[in-house]
Parts: sequence; C-alpha cells; structure tokens
Amino acid sequence: MPAERLSMRTIREVLRLKWEQSLTNRQIAASCRIARSTVREYLERAARAGLAWPVGDELDDAALERLLFPLAVVLEPRTLPSMEEVHRELKRPGVTLKLLWLEYKASSPEGYQYTQFCVHYRQWRARLDACLRQDHRAGEKLFVDYAGVTIPVTDPATGQANPAYLFVATLGASNYTFCWASASQSLPDWIDAHVRAFAFFGGVPAICVPDNLKAGVSRACRYEPDLNPAYQEMARHYGTVIIPARAAKPRDKAKVESAVLVVERWIVAALRNRSFFSLAELNRAIAEKLVEFNDRKFQKLDATRRSLFEALDRPALKPLPATPYEYAQWKKARVNIDYHVEFEGHYYSVPYQLVKEPVELRITGHTVEILFKGRRVASHARSGRRGAHTTESAHMPKAHQRYLQWTPSRILAWAAQTGPQTAALVAAILEARRHPEQGFRSCLGILRLGKRYSPERLEAACARALACRALSYRSVESILKTGLDRQAATDEPSTPKALPLHPNIRGKAYYH
Repeated sequence: MPAERLSMRTIREVLRLKWEQSLTNRQIAASCRIARSTVREYLERAARAGLAWPVGDELDDAALERLLFPLAVVLEPRTLPSMEEVHRELKRPGVTLKLLWLEYKASSPEGYQYTQFCVHYRQWRARLDACLRQDHRAGEKLFVDYAGVTIPVTDPATGQANPAYLFVATLGASNYTFCWASASQSLPDWIDAHVRAFAFFGGVPAICVPDNLKAGVSRACRYEPDLNPAYQEMARHYGTVIIPARAAKPRDKAKVESAVLVVERWIVAALRNRSFFSLAELNRAIAEKLVEFNDRKFQKLDATRRSLFEALDRPALKPLPATPYEYAQWKKARVNIDYHVEFEGHYYSVPYQLVKEPVELRITGHTVEILFKGRRVASHARSGRRGAHTTESAHMPKAHQRYLQWTPSRILAWAAQTGPQTAALVAAILEARRHPEQGFRSCLGILRLGKRYSPERLEAACARALACRALSYRSVESILKTGLDRQAATDEPSTPKALPLHPNIRGKAYYH
C-alpha cells in the first residue's frame, strides 16, 4: 500500500504527467505535492494493472480503484433501520442512540457499527425542518402562546366586530396542536384556555413554556420571573411546572412560534371569508379545521401530528386531576380591627388573632377563601350584599361569642330558672323597649344580681318591681340594697287623708 491514499483525481493527474508530459517522479511529486515514494507506488500499480494513456472515459473512478487495488473488497450497502422510526423512538423517555443501535445489531449482526450508525442518523436528521431537529422528550413540554392575528366576531345586536384572540398550544415531541379563540388575553381567558388544552390532550405535560404575557408572568426576568398567583395555582392543581421563555428569546419557544405560523396559514387563512357571530360558532369552526390540521402529513416525515401524538406524547402525559381547575381571583388585604376583611363591599370574618395582619383572598365564583402565610384560615360562601357581614362565631373572641348567645328567647329561659316573677319582669323590660336588644344588658344585669344576693331574694325583688312598674336594673338593685324585698307588699291603695280647713284653700266649687 502507498504511504497515503490519494483521490482518483490525483491518481489520474499522476498518470497524465508521467505518460503524457514525460515528467520525472521528482517533478510529479512537486507538482501534486505528494511524496516521490507515493508517485512510484502508483506508477507500479498502474503498470501491473496494464493501464495505458489515455485512460478511457468508460473507466470511472470506481472501476479505476478496483484495477489499482484488486485486493480491496467493496462491501455491498448494509441494511439500516428506518430513520423515521429511530427519530420517533429517541423522543421516548430514556431512549438513546446507543440503545437503538444495540437493538439494531441484535436483529442485524452484519449491520453497521455504532459510529457509522450515528453518522447515518445525523445525516438523515440534517435534512429535516429546523423545528423537527429539536430534541423534545415525549410528554415533557407544552409550548403556549397567542397568535399574532385576530379573527373578527360580529355582535348580532349592534353589528360591531370585536377581535377574538387565538390561543395556540403545541406539544414538543409530536407537534400535536390545540387552538381556542377567546374574547381577550386577560387572566381568566388565559387560565381557561390552559384548562381546555389539558382536556383536549387528555393529560398534563411536565413543563409549560409560555411567553412573558402579563396574564401569566407578573414580572419578566431572565433568571427568576414572577408568576401570577392564579397561574401558579393552576400549575399546582395539574401537577405541572411553568418555565417562561426568556424575554426577547423566541427560540426558547420555537415550537409554538412555528405552530402559530402554520395555524395562521391553515386555519385563520382558511376561515378568512366566513363571518362569525359568537365565540362558540368560531370555536366550532376552528375545531373542524384543527382535525384536518393535525391529520395532515409532515412534508419530510411519513407521519402526522396525531399519529406521533398517539405514539409518543399521549402515553407519557400525566393523568388529569379528578376535577378541572376553577379560576380564582387573588387579592391582598389587611384584617381590620373587627377581624373582618372586605371584598366588593362585603365583609368576611377571619380568626380574631389575625387582627391587622396581611392576608390573601382567593375568590372564585362561589367562595371566598382567606389565606395567611399560605395556609387557609377561613372560607365563606361569596355574597353580593354590599355593607353586610359574613361572620363565623368560631372566629370571634369568647366575650363576643357569648354576646351572640343573647337572644330574647334565651334570656327569658334563663330568667325562668330563677322564678316566674323574674321571667315576668324580664319579659316586661324587653316589651317596653323599641328593640328587644336594647334591654339585653338590663336583663342580664338583673339575672346577675341573683348571684350576689340569692335567687329567692331576686324573685321577691322582681315581684315588688312589677307591682310598682319599676322596669329597670337600677330599681331591682335598689330594692335589694334597701331590703324592700323582705317587706310584704300590699296591693290595697292607702286611704287619702281629708284636706284641712283653711281660708286660703279653695274647694272644687270655686272653679265652677
């Protein structure tokens, strides 16, 4: 063998310079920039092969190589597995080229070695679109964004056209795509579109990659972006993670950028001549086009988005929770001195120990939850009554709880335990007030006198107070202090004394 293996073009040049130009080996070596020993070696091989100048055009490079290197065995092309199948398998969790090569060698022992196997795969992959060359594990990432164009929806009552915003979600491994039109890009619509996307896919990916939309990301940051609390809570509900794309880095979500472009061409453009009078009508039309879109074959892959989804992403997605996420509004508040927090003019109670503490309100369509340092401390049914209070007795101090127990029927029952006269006096006091609550404190004070003196004396004092219509706490207390309760009360009126005779005293006849 020569010291170096030359190309067929260089070998032909060596033969031409020797046999046509009659140059020396030294001159040929200098012209072709090769060693003289190499020139000599190739000239000897040409002589043994019986070659003469000019070499015929029918002798191509492969035939010339066989003549010069008769011992070289040209191997027939060996079998290779389907590179599309290899590409799909690589998206499964834990699958590597090494594993696929071992499986290939087990079924084809005469096949390529590992290095050539990888070379063939990389050459095949280089011919794919850029979006398909990215490595995304099955069920790993869901890329979400809004399309740049809107679809007009006409209000049938006013004839005004309002824009509908197209939400697009694409799975990384299969490019399986979901679309949904909403009235705005606000947080409720953003959350609702995610919930619908998870239901459409029938599972949850490990990671969601959104743009830095204000509805999802409160503060964009390259390293530690702040997520909206409702968006973060939705992610916890579904067991997924939110990793926003870096600001001004569209390649971080190239999948959905490409999907948005294709959706605009195949769905939005296809609906450009149709008029829609409600979001429901528009979404029905989008759903029909979406089926066609996901069933359309790739240009350079013998597969569709749906077939790849069924083979790759669907088995790898996490299961959906038992109930879909219900959108909740979050608000920060501070507990007032009366241990209530306000939302939309209504007041909701929290444990009284949290007075003046900062809390968070989580508001859904039916409930208002209060959280302190991430822990729920109260939950109430949502009320629309402005200026009213929703109070749970367990949140109140003990003294306030006892006050809540003061009702006319309960106070009358307490008074009856002392005696009928006490109960009658309490009933008379409550009836004498415009509102019974105004007499609560007087009645409770009278009942407490039974502990200072005795129930028997209190019963007698109440009887005397009833007789003279002294319906007050002070009257009963005075009767007990002065001991009038021990004196027998008489119901007979005293006989009035006759007026004395005096010239200055006029009688009744004077006024007739």
